[in-house]
Amino acid sequence: QVRLVESGGGLVQSGGSLRLSCTASGMTGEWFGVSWYRQAPGKDRELVVSSSRTKTNYVDFARGRFTFSADDAKNTFYLQMNDLKPEDTGVYSCALYVFEGTFQGQGTQVTVSS
Repeated sequence: QVRLVESGGGLVQSGGSLRLSCTASGMTGEWFGVSWYRQAPGKDRELVVSSSRTKTNYVDFARGRFTFSADDAKNTFYLQMNDLKPEDTGVYSCALYVFEGTFQGQGTQVTVSS
């Protein structure tokens, strides 16, 4: 069973940065895709970034501020978030697409104060 654990969230002031990590265990092969989502209080979950091994797509609010990266040796996926704004507050979670199926983590809380 593939398991995902996110970390790196916390409280940061507006304009600050955080690097989120999503570490996978139980994988038996390569990953095909990774997505990061976020859910703000009282709102629906929304896509932040979606990446295959060859292409990464950012949604409008993430482009230019957020950067996705992957470390295959560590089975870990990162989301570097810069110039954070209060509206970036929410629970950030990752989804991993592998041979065994699609798996989602529990998320990590990001709170940006003004």
